[in-house]
Amino acid sequence: MSGIAHHLVKRGIEHTHDKYRTGTFAQDGDNKPFGHPHIVAAALVITTLLWFFALSAVQYIYGGVVATLTTIETPTATAFKVDPVESDEADAPLLSSDEKKSTTTEPDLFYVKTKPITSKIRTTIRHIVAEAGPWARFRGLQVALAYNFIHHILFQVLTALFGGAIISQSLAAVVTAVVLCRLRMLWTHVVISTPSEKKWYRRFPTIDAGKKVILPTALWALAEQATIYVPLALFVVFDLEGYFRNPAGFNELSPMQQKSVMLATFAVMMSGLATAVLVVFPASVTLERVQASLLPEEYDSIVPFDRSFGGKVQPQVVGGTGVVSMLDAWKTFDWSARFRLIKLYAKIFAIQVSATVFFILFAVFQVRMINGDYILY
Repeated sequence: MSGIAHHLVKRGIEHTHDKYRTGTFAQDGDNKPFGHPHIVAAALVITTLLWFFALSAVQYIYGGVVATLTTIETPTATAFKVDPVESDEADAPLLSSDEKKSTTTEPDLFYVKTKPITSKIRTTIRHIVAEAGPWARFRGLQVALAYNFIHHILFQVLTALFGGAIISQSLAAVVTAVVLCRLRMLWTHVVISTPSEKKWYRRFPTIDAGKKVILPTALWALAEQATIYVPLALFVVFDLEGYFRNPAGFNELSPMQQKSVMLATFAVMMSGLATAVLVVFPASVTLERVQASLLPEEYDSIVPFDRSFGGKVQPQVVGGTGVVSMLDAWKTFDWSARFRLIKLYAKIFAIQVSATVFFILFAVFQVRMINGDYILY
């Protein structure tokens, strides 16, 4: 979604730049003077920046912080004790005190599962703000900025070393993710834990902990690359490249052939979505839950979190591994949690689409207000 919106905004700015050079806007086939080009250009640049920051905030707060907390939260259960009630009815059987003692039963215990904090975006934000202050929405932001900056530099260096081909870029992406696995795990720990007096750079996971997340990190990075290669492979198999290079050739096809091409294009698009849901989603969840299992004992989680993963993880002090296996990390993430996380991603997508439409309409409104009836065509 953000990629499509970026393309539209880029085309709009290029179009505005062309009109700015000529000083005209086309309307009804005539060239008419376009007033206030500097003001329009400035307004569009500011609107584009606002759109970028709005989508970045949505992606970080909801797609990063809230999604990670949703991934690791373990809903708690509240126990209720119900004592047996003696009958006071007149026709109740008469029992001696000894008989009553012998027939007394133990209290019944009922367990009621509480609603997860991350069941709604609003309740999640309200909870972390109450626990960590008003800036809790952006917790871990410094780590994220450091990670993205170093990731970008390292990826560019490795891409240059491996060559510029697509497969080389994919290899560089996987190697970069593995090299920075400790920094990514640090971000997860900062996000899921309660506030600490330690600075984030003093909370780096140990080298031993970093070794335990190399494999899930590599698999996650490979899954990310699969979202590129699976659609690309189908694109080549269906021989769609020619129609994208020469769109006019599509009009020369018969109606039946055109339908076949459109179905093939739809299949390519759906393959990317299917790969994201069936491959990337489990790999991402598994990685974050493995990272969370390595949260040091000195830190408490900001949402309910079962460090034992249902008894499958034993601390190192008692001879255990101290980390959940990848299989158990996914299996203990039950279906209700999976649907909760998928529903969150759907909400994020809807918010991003709504924000993009709003900013596009707002940009059009600005042009009309500054230049009367003139509008970008």
